[in-house]
Amino acid sequence: MASSLSSSSSSSLKFTVRRCQPQLVPPAIPTPHELKLLSDIDDQQALRFHVPMIQIYGKQASMAEKDPVEVIRQALSQTLVFYYPFAGRLREGPHRKLMVDCTGEGVMFIEADADVTLAQFGDSLQPPFPCFQELLYHVPDSQQFTDTPLLLVQVTRLKCGGFILAIHLNHTMCDGPGYLQFMNAWAEMARGATKPSIAPVWRRELLMARDPPRITCNHREYEQIQDTLPSSNHNLVQRSFFFGPLDIAALRKSIPQHLQHCSTFDLITACLWRCRTKAMQIEADEDVRMMCIVNARGRFNPPLPVGYYGNGFAYPAAVTSAGKLCRNPFGYAVELINKVKGEMKEEYLQSVADLMVMKGRNLLFTTVRSYIVSYLARVNLRAVDFGWGEAVYGGAAQAGAGRFPGVSYFCSAKNGRGEEGIIFSIYLPPEAMERFAKEFNHMTRNQNQPQSTSAKLIMSTL
Repeated sequence: MASSLSSSSSSSLKFTVRRCQPQLVPPAIPTPHELKLLSDIDDQQALRFHVPMIQIYGKQASMAEKDPVEVIRQALSQTLVFYYPFAGRLREGPHRKLMVDCTGEGVMFIEADADVTLAQFGDSLQPPFPCFQELLYHVPDSQQFTDTPLLLVQVTRLKCGGFILAIHLNHTMCDGPGYLQFMNAWAEMARGATKPSIAPVWRRELLMARDPPRITCNHREYEQIQDTLPSSNHNLVQRSFFFGPLDIAALRKSIPQHLQHCSTFDLITACLWRCRTKAMQIEADEDVRMMCIVNARGRFNPPLPVGYYGNGFAYPAAVTSAGKLCRNPFGYAVELINKVKGEMKEEYLQSVADLMVMKGRNLLFTTVRSYIVSYLARVNLRAVDFGWGEAVYGGAAQAGAGRFPGVSYFCSAKNGRGEEGIIFSIYLPPEAMERFAKEFNHMTRNQNQPQSTSAKLIMSTL
């Protein structure tokens, strides 16, 4: 099938994508047919959505005789021998408990060609991507959550010899570190390995609720509060911003000495929280929440086993009033973020698992005046090498999570000047986006430099 769409972003790029019919890619050899329970962290309602991810690769002279579609398809089939639950289908049992029926049916795979070169994308190699709906086609019924493939993969060849690998991932199967582990295994197989360097570990029973379950921590991320304003999730725009070394240094200079130990994550998260709150013009006495996705793998005693690829995180919430957040010195926000990260211990994640079971797994995080950030820069998906070298871009394809647009993913990236840094994408109403951009530029003290040589704007139908 062929289709031609022009991007609705500020980019004028237009190109045609021709797709073959979707096909199932099963494991290369027969795999165990069994039922595997997801953990009580995996199957919570908030993770029951598909995450769009994207890897973009340029031409590699040494791979000129290789077809990226065939290399990646064959390597995927071999990888599924080791990660065979991905080739199965989700089923829902009593009390909404999710499990994987390891049927070996395979994952959905689409071969495609686009009449465009990587160079023609210019500064559009970051969210929002031109014609993304063509680079990751929504196969009919593939967005259902159970009884459908757990991965949807599209490989699109470019005219220049590069290619784009776009993926829809069922989030209940893995988190950022787990996804990176799977991608690295897939890339290793593409480069000729016969087995992954890190063996996958299922062990989802390690994050099941206790018997009897007991809530031992304060989970303000799940507080159900009344929204005092009408929904603003319509007519949103999406824009990407870049944090370079100078921006980080400027933020660090603005905090007191006793906070200098804080991480880059703390600084960026606190900055975005303040900028977004000011941009949204939230009343001073209203509470605002910043939920930080924190990896708990190393916080267990003993740690979760190497190779565990299930969800191993929670998102404890920093809560304060909009007035305090915006009027206090920047260090106030940094200290709140640093403190809430420190709450993430084994007991906290265990308490979340117990809470999910006690509430029937349908408890959603608070979306009212809330913002969530995920630090995918730490897993560095650009380093995933299928034989074509480092990706030009690797990470989340857009902001948002499921039906909630208030999620930003921090991904490693280079800007137009070749500087290494962190890029994030955010959804806001158009007027709020302009206020956010001004506030962001002010906070990073970089008025004399372009804040992002590749920031783009796109209208969304959210």
